[in-house]
Amino acid sequence: MMNSTARPAVQIALATGAGAALVDLLCELNASYADAGVATAPREAVHAHLRDHLLAPGSPVRLVVASDAAGTALGLAAIVLLPSLVDPSPEHRRQCLLKELFVGAHARGQGIGRLLMAWVTQHAAGEGCGRMDWNVKDSNHAGIAFYKSLGAVQVADRLSFRLTREAMDQLAGG
Repeated sequence: MMNSTARPAVQIALATGAGAALVDLLCELNASYADAGVATAPREAVHAHLRDHLLAPGSPVRLVVASDAAGTALGLAAIVLLPSLVDPSPEHRRQCLLKELFVGAHARGQGIGRLLMAWVTQHAAGEGCGRMDWNVKDSNHAGIAFYKSLGAVQVADRLSFRLTREAMDQLAGG
């Protein structure tokens, strides 16, 4: 795909294998969470997780990868397609959950995020999804502006909640 800014050709597709370029990008993503208290995982662990969990048969996660002509992974979107529990109408019976949108530092500012989101929306619509939902940190002003530029609206009546593993164990234990 070319545009007036002479962006190199970009291929976007569902990931089918745990190649080195995708592992590199996932390692960069993992490292970007270090400020949030996530331990940086060794490359071998990232590769094994990709192969054995994210791309395993039966995994609900679909990884959408943007790559350049040389095969370098530029960015990714992790999505899950879910059936709706409340709306069985054909145009709303499924929804797409965007778990992660990440563009490598070397590819930012080139429209890769927009290309990924456009591909995901087309894919989700083709799979019968009537909407897409995702979370964004309230401090991620650039991300919020980006999502709004796509036509997304902030859901005013929803909040995100989380149970840590410790809280899960405590609740499960009674």
